[in-house]
Amino acid sequence: MEIFLPIAEVSVNIITIFSLSTIVGILSGLFGVGGGFLMTPFLIFLGVPPAYAVANEANNILATSVSGSTTHWLKNTLDYKMGIMIVVGGVFGTILGILTFTYFKDIGKINIVIPLAYMYILAIIGTAMLVEGVAEIDRVRKKIFLKKKLHSHYWIHGLPLRMKFKKSKLYESAFTPIIIGLFVGFIAAIMGIGGAFILVPAMIYIIGMPTKLIPGTSLFVTVFVSAIVTILHAFNYGSIDLILVSMLILGSIVGVQCGQKIGEFIDSTELKTLLAILLLLVGIAIAYDTFFAPDVIKEVAFNGTKNLGPFSTFIRELSKNFPIQYGIISIIFAVLLGVAAAFIRRFFSDLRKKHFKKA
Repeated sequence: MEIFLPIAEVSVNIITIFSLSTIVGILSGLFGVGGGFLMTPFLIFLGVPPAYAVANEANNILATSVSGSTTHWLKNTLDYKMGIMIVVGGVFGTILGILTFTYFKDIGKINIVIPLAYMYILAIIGTAMLVEGVAEIDRVRKKIFLKKKLHSHYWIHGLPLRMKFKKSKLYESAFTPIIIGLFVGFIAAIMGIGGAFILVPAMIYIIGMPTKLIPGTSLFVTVFVSAIVTILHAFNYGSIDLILVSMLILGSIVGVQCGQKIGEFIDSTELKTLLAILLLLVGIAIAYDTFFAPDVIKEVAFNGTKNLGPFSTFIRELSKNFPIQYGIISIIFAVLLGVAAAFIRRFFSDLRKKHFKKA
């Protein structure tokens, strides 16, 4: 079932988009990583121009992050003060990333820069995860248990302006989370990802936060970074397509909830190795699509613009004439769906607990 996207100006299959976003959502819920570094390449493979794939996946990440952070807010498992300091850095990083994005877009190289960034990032992350996963499986089989040093001291810990983070029981420089946020915001603006794969290890090994506060705080930061990325892309480039975003958000939210549920019953240690292999394969596919695949998809991108329906025409005109309002509508839409998903999950969870108590 094909549908024409009025902003991205390409036709996509609804079932394919929804299925892929659900699968990526399941992986996100199962492994606790953001799905942006998988979903954005998939959108590019389906013919969505890279600049549009980045912007719309950022809006999708906003919805899933709101859903996840609301769940953690209800459980009181996030550090607001630490999150706000990271967001401060994230704001500046996002602005810097958008400026970089604009530079490459103006010189006509953005459609090459985005795939190259994904190719290198996926290769690095996939290789690191594969090495760690294989080593972990080997240790489990040999019953070897290692004591890991969770918090090492680097130059970043010697920075001034120390402050207390009561929730995390830490006393360190405010510049530590700000610098980390700067890097995460920059990456998010260019690649359309939440940055959790950078943020979570940084919270563990650099900041030294308690493990139970990390997922919620990471999602809290991602909400603000993704919102800023969304509105800047909507204002500067008019690249948010609400029809595409709707399909991505609905599939991702369903997938994340399923993935988190599946994760309660299975050991994901060996599956991490499979995820690492998947990342490497996606990286190879991006390299092939960028340098070797014939450029056929782009030729049909502008066919069919004359036959837009009333809703598609309305979205196109709204994006063109009122970019800021359109960006705000996109954010509100994503936030409402994310919050609704979290409260629906909480409702059914409470209902199940009451049922088991009666039983």
